[in-house]
Amino acid sequence: MDKYQTLDLIEQITRNDGSKYYEISNMFMNGRAELAAQRGMIQEVRILELNIPHSTAVQTYEDYVNQTYTFPDEDFDHWDEWDKPAGKIQTAYEQILRANNVN
Repeated sequence: MDKYQTLDLIEQITRNDGSKYYEISNMFMNGRAELAAQRGMIQEVRILELNIPHSTAVQTYEDYVNQTYTFPDEDFDHWDEWDKPAGKIQTAYEQILRANNVN
């Protein structure tokens, strides 16, 4: 999928080993995460926050994700966990979680 994706929700993803992580996402990727759970690539996905404010931190993270990752078609065969490299991306990610009382 080549279209720019706007990120507007926070979800909690449970990996197959039972550990969990948060992701800034959207309904499209949440649907892909649900498919990944059905296909056994992850255990579960839960939406924690909908319609998060589109802050500077969200824009920074959104630009990074759109420039770095390809959004999967429906026939995907693995789940990609998005990296949060140290520096401005990690900082933006943490700011988003704090601003939305998720941590």
